Amino acid sequence: MRILHVITTLYTGGAEKLMVDLLPRMKAAGHYVELCVFDGTHTPFYAQLEKAGIRIHWLHKDSSVYNPLNIFYLWRLMRKGWDIVHTHNTAPQLFATFGGVLCSVALVTTEHTTSNRRRDWKWYAWIDRWMYRQYKKVICISDQAANNHCRYIGEKDSQNVCTIYNGIDYNKYAVAVPAKDVKSLGKKIITNVAGFRYQKDQPTLIKAMQYLPDDFHLCLVGDGERRTEFETLIKDLNLAQRVHLLGLRSDVPEILSASDYVVMCSHFEGLSLASLEGMSSGKPFLADNVDGLREIVEGNGILFEHEDAKGFADAVLRLDGNKTYCEQIVKQCQKKAVNYDISMMVGKYLDVYEKLIG
Repeated sequence: MRILHVITTLYTGGAEKLMVDLLPRMKAAGHYVELCVFDGTHTPFYAQLEKAGIRIHWLHKDSSVYNPLNIFYLWRLMRKGWDIVHTHNTAPQLFATFGGVLCSVALVTTEHTTSNRRRDWKWYAWIDRWMYRQYKKVICISDQAANNHCRYIGEKDSQNVCTIYNGIDYNKYAVAVPAKDVKSLGKKIITNVAGFRYQKDQPTLIKAMQYLPDDFHLCLVGDGERRTEFETLIKDLNLAQRVHLLGLRSDVPEILSASDYVVMCSHFEGLSLASLEGMSSGKPFLADNVDGLREIVEGNGILFEHEDAKGFADAVLRLDGNKTYCEQIVKQCQKKAVNYDISMMVGKYLDVYEKLIG
């Protein structure tokens, strides 16, 4: 099969990480796979895909991903004989449908979260319904994401929906060697890996450092439009010596291995790859009690209430004071995470493609 994936950027994020893990494996399975990225800024993920032999088309750099000209640029690429065009994120989802009207291609998209801001715009609902009708298959990454999507789009337009859980390279995280620069930052390291954007809730983690002893340090791996906001909050709380913004990194397994605790804090999720990676790392994993995190963390890692900085700090201190309890949480997390190995996900994606073009 000739397969083209389309995404907005290759910055830090679950959908972006999925490209790094998924596309080389599809290529290894004997398929011709390329990627189109709207914003072609070079990032660690971009470098990893190039190293894996994936050809990357980019439409522009440092320009809005919602530029209407992207419709034309994407259409020119879509008409080059693809069997499957698979989109991720809002702008590619919408713009590819216009190109699809003029191309003989099977359109597939993935819903990566349990919610999004578009669903609050009642005037936009008819555009979304039209858009999703153009897709042969809408893949949701968790049962909760599928339920919420179907409730929003309506039963009539939900016949093309299925669920395929995201996957991770479990062993890559379970046996990683600790990153020396992270290990040297402090005695006890708490790490969060997430883009600096609206969906994520790093401010709760920053505020929680006020309730933890000085030997605890917080590492935030990622970048994005909220970086200045985070820097201001850190400065206002006098936490500059204990909260570290590590930026975009390609050695996330090694960073997690160097950490003592791994946390995901969001307002909502789909099925968080970063959470599964954290649960694989051999470190205690904590997350706030929201859709998309609850269903994989509950009964395995530690859940704390949404936006509860003190509750998160208390959970960390409880783990820190009880080694047996800490080891129990690690075992439960790894037992859960190993069930999400990426090989299963790749097979299910290819099965969807083959049925559509068959």
